[in-house]
Amino acid sequence: MTDVPIIKKKDQDAVTRANGYVLEEQIGHLLRRAHQRATSIFVGNFAVHQLTPTQFATLAKIADEGEISQNRLGRLTAMDPATMKGVIGRLQNRGLIQRSHDPEDRRRTLWRLTPEGETLLAASIGEGKRTTAETLAPLTDRERAVLLDLLRKLG
Repeated sequence: MTDVPIIKKKDQDAVTRANGYVLEEQIGHLLRRAHQRATSIFVGNFAVHQLTPTQFATLAKIADEGEISQNRLGRLTAMDPATMKGVIGRLQNRGLIQRSHDPEDRRRTLWRLTPEGETLLAASIGEGKRTTAETLAPLTDRERAVLLDLLRKLG
């Protein structure tokens, strides 16, 4: 059995830096940490409404569109079909959205808010704005604007 040398943390950091890869400087890592921050703040602010970020986004986008197909809704909220199906199912089970058939294409389902969904969305918009403000709180107004512009460009 051969002995494997134990590498100390400072030596590992030196190896990583020598190879030009520092985790804390990588976009995926930084975006994940920012997402964790935003999600944590969202969960705290929205606990009273029992909404997840994807559910809130879905309600907000349906409200924007009035009535929308599930496929288009998934594209606009950046959710894959399986995730969208789950979100739609949970919102429908809560009585927050309802479906109808597209009069131009009976195979296509359209979704709209129920009165309960409209009420819940109206009651939670303030938390959505507060979540954004709290997430961006460490930044100056100029930094916020630049960050949001850059993220739009990446997305």
